Amino acid sequence: MSRAILLIEPNYKNKYPPMGLMKISTYYKHLGDKVTFFKGNLQDLVLNDTFDMLKVQLYANDSSIFWEKYKPQIYDYLRKGSVAFLEDVPGYGSNPIIDDLFRYYRQYFYRKDYFKPENRKYDRVGITTLFTFYWDITIETINFVKQLCKDPEGVMVGGVMASILSDRVEAATGIKPHIGTLQTPGELDEGNDMVIDTLPLDYSILEEIDYQYPATNAYYAYMTRGCVNRCKFCAVPRVEPVYKDYLPVSDQVKMAEAQYGAKRDLLLLDNNVLASCKFNDIIEDIKRAGFSNTDTYIAPNLYEIAVQNLRIGQNDKGYIKSAVKQFRALITKLPSNDKQIVYDLLKEHYLLEEHTATKAAILETYEELKEYFDGFYSKSPRKRYVDFNQGIDCRLITDENMAKLAEIPISPVRIAFDHWGLRKKYEEAVRTAVRHGHRNLSNYILYNYDEKPIELYWRLKLNVDLCEELGASIYSFPMKYHPIEDPDYFSNRDFIGTYWNRKFIRTIQAILNSTKGKVGKGYDFFCKAFGSNDEEFFKLLYMPEAMIIYRFYFEGTGLTDKWWNAYSSLTDDEKTIINPIIEKNDFHDIGSFGIDGRLREVLEFYTIRREDAEKVLKAENNE
Repeated sequence: MSRAILLIEPNYKNKYPPMGLMKISTYYKHLGDKVTFFKGNLQDLVLNDTFDMLKVQLYANDSSIFWEKYKPQIYDYLRKGSVAFLEDVPGYGSNPIIDDLFRYYRQYFYRKDYFKPENRKYDRVGITTLFTFYWDITIETINFVKQLCKDPEGVMVGGVMASILSDRVEAATGIKPHIGTLQTPGELDEGNDMVIDTLPLDYSILEEIDYQYPATNAYYAYMTRGCVNRCKFCAVPRVEPVYKDYLPVSDQVKMAEAQYGAKRDLLLLDNNVLASCKFNDIIEDIKRAGFSNTDTYIAPNLYEIAVQNLRIGQNDKGYIKSAVKQFRALITKLPSNDKQIVYDLLKEHYLLEEHTATKAAILETYEELKEYFDGFYSKSPRKRYVDFNQGIDCRLITDENMAKLAEIPISPVRIAFDHWGLRKKYEEAVRTAVRHGHRNLSNYILYNYDEKPIELYWRLKLNVDLCEELGASIYSFPMKYHPIEDPDYFSNRDFIGTYWNRKFIRTIQAILNSTKGKVGKGYDFFCKAFGSNDEEFFKLLYMPEAMIIYRFYFEGTGLTDKWWNAYSSLTDDEKTIINPIIEKNDFHDIGSFGIDGRLREVLEFYTIRREDAEKVLKAENNE
């Protein structure tokens, strides 16, 4: 007998989909179980389940009414309880049984009866976890959805946060998490020999949700697992303790393309691919997957993909949703005559809305609609790209592996530059990469760990200098260090490193706010953003935040110069007093500091709020 499986990703922002849940979905579907994937407001999850139960009863009482047509009104009633929402719903007010059904399920939802053991719907519930600073929303999600599972033993919690903070997660939820990857047979069902971590991804579950992952048009994979390094700031050794040097992906990519349609890019989340002694095999497998320098991508017909999967029963919910999305997009691009014909056909079969569309209607109208999609999707070949998204180790870059890497369309080449002590190795690595044709580079730059702020500046400036010298493009992504196990900081982002303070952190964040989180190759732009030398960077660290974000405005008014002249004129003894105040970055009540005169004059500049500057700029722009 098939089981009802619920897979949940908490409703935090995430760039990449949950690969672990996608593999688990493949596992359960292989066993014939029914899988539901959800990411969103959990009230919507139980509201939809409540409506489904009510709908069964409504059809049993009166099958002549198309109840899905009234789902929005019924939803509003179940959620808010006002009978005004039911005024246009057939049967309400004239059929006492239907009236009773509405009242019963409104109370069911309002009293949270879906949590009662006898009403729980799911045989298994799986929740993934990610960053530790998403602690609150993740724990809330686990504690909510665990009450939807028939058996407490059927609740599964895994992922990064659960692996790193397993004891704390168990204490907060009562659920003992799974640590690491699912790499042993029988981990979910005793006696089953499937290794879940090696299974192909079920991309179809992404069609079930409204959330759009930013990196969407790509295959996701690992070609290695773990890392040979043991960096103190890194969680990889805890999550993937054993280094695996080669996990082929070409067969999985081809299977995914056949079932879910072609993806343009290949996004690999390896933590240290250059450590593999089978690196050449990895590159050859990538080429077999369709990602050589000569391979191209043509957008698939997503309507045909939806119909294909509906016919075989692969995720009806997801592909009904996908088909409706394609219908809506098609209507916007058709010429007027065809648009009316297609619109009328879709309206007649209730295919304009997700809540009224049915699998039967989509398949019934296929022969009439398929020709309209023939020219809808671009047939122009597009270049494909490969991205080792987690970066490669500069200490392991050689002429040989950079030459091999040049055989695939990798873009960008991401090279980690975690501290200034790696400068020589890093610079040598960049030069080697560029020498072999890799001119589109990127890197992650850790800060707020155990380096001094000026060392962050030096690393950023080195990249700009290398761009100028080598004719390359290096985009840097400064990343703030966050301790993942410290009980005072794992659930927030308040940690301040030894050489850092709140003002310095805010300065970097304010600058990155203007650069959209990355630092590019333009020398003039870099000098304006971070300063042309150490002294100018120091000036920025202490500059009032509003003057950083709205640099040109405040420079134009002369206020920036007034602040700097006032601050620079302070004696060393006066700076000894005021600097600790500035570094705390709390200026809501400067009178409480008990200082006046020149020091008070300087602090007044820090009371200029970002919101005030925004109002002034908005008013000036409207004039």
